[in-house]
Amino acid sequence: MSDIRHSLLRRDALSAAKEVLYHLDIYFSSQLQSAPLPIVDKGPVELLEEFVFQVPKERGAQPKRLNSLQELQLLEIMCNYFQEQTKDSVRQIIFSSLFSPQGNKADDSRMSLLGKLVSMAVAVCRIPVLECAASWLQRTPVVYCVRLARALVDDYCCLVPGSVQTLKQILSASPRFCCQFITSVTALYDLSSDDLIPPLDLLEMIVSWIFEDPRLILITFLNTPIAANLPIGFLELTPLTGLIRWCVKAPLAYKRKKKPSLSNGHVTPKVPKDSGGMDRDSHLLYSKLHLSVLQVLMVVQVHLTEKNLYGRLGLILFDHMVPLVEEINRLADELNPLNASQEIELSLDRLAQALQVAMASGALLCTRDDLRTLCSRLPHNNLLQLVISGPVQQTPHAALPPGFYPHIHTPPLGYGAVPAHPAAHPALPTHPGHTFISGMTFPFRPIR
Repeated sequence: MSDIRHSLLRRDALSAAKEVLYHLDIYFSSQLQSAPLPIVDKGPVELLEEFVFQVPKERGAQPKRLNSLQELQLLEIMCNYFQEQTKDSVRQIIFSSLFSPQGNKADDSRMSLLGKLVSMAVAVCRIPVLECAASWLQRTPVVYCVRLARALVDDYCCLVPGSVQTLKQILSASPRFCCQFITSVTALYDLSSDDLIPPLDLLEMIVSWIFEDPRLILITFLNTPIAANLPIGFLELTPLTGLIRWCVKAPLAYKRKKKPSLSNGHVTPKVPKDSGGMDRDSHLLYSKLHLSVLQVLMVVQVHLTEKNLYGRLGLILFDHMVPLVEEINRLADELNPLNASQEIELSLDRLAQALQVAMASGALLCTRDDLRTLCSRLPHNNLLQLVISGPVQQTPHAALPPGFYPHIHTPPLGYGAVPAHPAAHPALPTHPGHTFISGMTFPFRPIR
């Protein structure tokens, strides 16, 4: 690598960047012939940091900076390289060498260039780059994934009105990237503050993707070899948890956004029309999203069984439901003086529906006692009370340990089924008409 470095030092910045890609292509192509998963050692990474990200090797030296035109030319060089390289294994290892975080001072330059490269790939539909980015999102810590997600949202949902249509069209080009992108933006926009409510253009695009093909959000799960124990600190296998968070928290988060300001310790009686709150369009979008999530959850059991993971792997982790319930409880307490009973009821209805179908399909593994304890502090909700009471006299499922919530098909004799309940309130715009969890009945016990 030292000989290569000396030859690169004699070239201008763009020529050196192109040359280092050429040399590493030859190097890794040779490595892949002898080992299916070659180890990326320090040498290639240092070359990339010095001649692509312009981070000097010598301590104390001033970093070089490309001007805007040179940076655009560098992005074009990289886009063309990944487009012209026909071997996916070589593309993937070069992409990983370029953009895998190293925990050093080059990471900021690395992430900045990655955001611009993927943004360009979206604009000119470079599928190989999008596929490499999908793999990168799958194996990179979530703190970096949300940075890439934010860069794309800024470029296509915030800076230029109408540009979201360009991002929307990549669904047919790279569904795998779209799945990982959804998982990333749900991790980024967790509705914990007004700034972290997803932009309307982003929400509309994601809902249209999922409503068109709900199985989109299972692509990574269906096409990835999976161990029962997943690594901590990385994106989840599916965006299910994040999408449930969106649907459940949205009524309360938008109501909080509409909260009147205090003036001299008193609530201002008039709320400006542009101060926030969920309008009809947003409400219908979250309703459609909630329906799509329920539809996906209903087919999860089949796929878990096919992979021999039913009862062993929860796609929705109980530990991730705990903070969601705590946030709902906090928001309900905070909004109670604002007469938010309709929003609280809608939020809890959606939570109950998601919990019921997730447990019934094996996507969420927990005992009924765990569920009762978790939901004990939430405001009263009839549907949620039915779910946490659990089915009566059910035969345990062989794949689940004793005490775990079994899947539900037919109720015991003498009990009816839960009536259709689309989790909408008469005072709010109605949800798209659908029967609640068709084919999945639930024993009814009246609440006294």
